[in-house]
Amino acid sequence: MKIAVIHGQSHKGSTYHIAKMLTEKLNGEVTEFFLPKDFHSFCIGCTNCFEKSETLCPHFKDLKPITEAIDRADVIILASPVYVYHTTGAMKAFLDHYGYRWMVHRPEEKMFRKQAVCISTAAGGGMKSTNKDMADSTFFWGVARTYKYGVGVAAVSWDAVNPDLKKRIDKKITVIADKINENIGHVSPSIKTRAFFNIMRLLQRRGWNEADVKYWKEKGWAEKARPWKALTISHRQLRSSNLFYRLFNKNSLMTTLSDRCII
Repeated sequence: MKIAVIHGQSHKGSTYHIAKMLTEKLNGEVTEFFLPKDFHSFCIGCTNCFEKSETLCPHFKDLKPITEAIDRADVIILASPVYVYHTTGAMKAFLDHYGYRWMVHRPEEKMFRKQAVCISTAAGGGMKSTNKDMADSTFFWGVARTYKYGVGVAAVSWDAVNPDLKKRIDKKITVIADKINENIGHVSPSIKTRAFFNIMRLLQRRGWNEADVKYWKEKGWAEKARPWKALTISHRQLRSSNLFYRLFNKNSLMTTLSDRCII
């Protein structure tokens, strides 16, 4: 399992520690980025990504390492403390750069088979609106399943958080980790996501932005193809099934298995 974590701050407070708690329970290969240290640019509204190509964004090269990590990941974790009832400015600026990937434009097909987690903390409140800031993006990216967890920790540092509260947090994070592990390799988009995709499909068939229309036609999505149709089977499923043994014993039709196999 590959995990990409985007931290909406560069310090390691309660939000960081809860995200770390989750990655440890998932026990995967983790790639982390800290904003604004690892990416600090603001979208300038040039619209090049929408109208022409994302490669023409003036920040494309700076953003590329994070984009590639997200695309490789099975699980995306967006973690942000609450700043005035919303996500951090660094997280917002980061997400602004992926507007071209929203379903209304040119969604990345890998997203429709991924899971995401939005994590937020505050000394007081605002977790719901902060998680929504991040989950709006994961939904419109087409991410198959998004989990949200927000908690008021009544403290400004992880060391100051009540030990009993830490135990309750651990239980909640364990539940999320179990759901992710259960769904890894065979998650599919919700009815809401599919419905929104189909609305966008109808818009793209009419066409209003040349770059988007071309992309959808090349993918075949304007017709019958769908980005979530590829059948994914986890290593664990294969190993426990007769299919695994049949394939593995027939003159090594499969000589190696990665954590996820696409058939």
